[in-house]
Amino acid sequence: MDKFIIKGPTPLKGTIPISGSKNAALPIMAAALLADDVVTITNIPRLKDIYTFNNVIRVLGAKVDFDEDQNKITIDPTTVGHLEAPYDLVRKMRASFYMLGALVGKHGSAKVSLPGGCAWGPRPVDLHLKGMEAMGIDISLEKGYVIAKADETLKGGKFRLEPSSVGATVNLLLASVLKAEEFVIENAAREPDVVQLCRVLTQMGADIEGIGTDTLRIRKVDSLSGAEISNDPDRIELGTFMIAGAMIPGSDLTLTGGNPEHLGEFTNKLRKTGARIEVEEDTIRVKAPDQLKPVSIKAEIYPGFPTDLQAQWATMLTQAEGDSKVTDNVYFDRFSYVPELVRLGGELDVEKNTVHISGKTPLTGASVMSTDLRASVSLVLAAMAAENTTEVLRIYHLDRGYESLEKKLNAVGAHLKRVDD
Repeated sequence: MDKFIIKGPTPLKGTIPISGSKNAALPIMAAALLADDVVTITNIPRLKDIYTFNNVIRVLGAKVDFDEDQNKITIDPTTVGHLEAPYDLVRKMRASFYMLGALVGKHGSAKVSLPGGCAWGPRPVDLHLKGMEAMGIDISLEKGYVIAKADETLKGGKFRLEPSSVGATVNLLLASVLKAEEFVIENAAREPDVVQLCRVLTQMGADIEGIGTDTLRIRKVDSLSGAEISNDPDRIELGTFMIAGAMIPGSDLTLTGGNPEHLGEFTNKLRKTGARIEVEEDTIRVKAPDQLKPVSIKAEIYPGFPTDLQAQWATMLTQAEGDSKVTDNVYFDRFSYVPELVRLGGELDVEKNTVHISGKTPLTGASVMSTDLRASVSLVLAAMAAENTTEVLRIYHLDRGYESLEKKLNAVGAHLKRVDD
């Protein structure tokens, strides 16, 4: 099992290109299964989750060609004949559950394993299933599998997501565009990933009203065509590198190919720390301040502060001059990184869904271990700010969501070495 050996502190200076978004790519890849022809998607990151999802799609019988040199995937859905997504693949990533909406939406039948995924937090699929039942799809559970069946045409109806959910919004979109005479999703997720999926589906011929709002109205179309699609940049990677540029003294980072508008209120919050941020189209420059100010945040559903950046933000606040706190109102127990930051010298205390941070504390290298993707990268940030050498264990989490992380960071002055543990 690989680990990182990281020597710090290391100011970061130079340019980092932002990769395509994994969280946007996966729903689009699922949507490709609804088409009557080939779908080509560019700006696809080379990530473990992408390879896993490719294998899920291949198991169904679709033809998948991933041109890694060009970051391009071509999916031919016309050969799909096996309408089952097995546990061995679905357990590896929750997004595989999108196969439920894609298969029942296109073929009227699906058998999909209940998902696995990150170790933290319950993220039940009840909303997905109740929404499909409200649409008119027959849902049953059998030995850890969801069985979904639907007639050629469903009357549809209305379903309100409580709470708002990206995954449930995606699955209900996939299930409804070819099936429901009219289906309304209330309190739909408004994240950029969902907006792009809606735009892709309409590009393929779907009838979706209310894109970008929290009410989506879907009307059945007879078929969807193939398409050539450009995937969005990864907003969480962008935010992570912006935090790195702000928290490590002496850093001056230029990030290219990103879209800061996709970050909601994040950029304005980062400016309040004293970080100097310049934005020109898809290029963002971040300079670390002489003294980092403590800025408390609350992670909320979009366009609020992203929950996928709260661990990185809390890590940064260990280097701010003063006390602060980070509250997560999306996932209440997403704080597995806290004991590991304490091992490095941070002063953090968790109370319910809030972590209280006392700064500024000097960080010193140690061996640390992560349990999920964003916790892993927060430990990498801490290690780059820490004195001496830090070992970050279980970095396979990072390979799920950050393309060529050590290559990108080493190119701007970091000292990361991947070794076999």
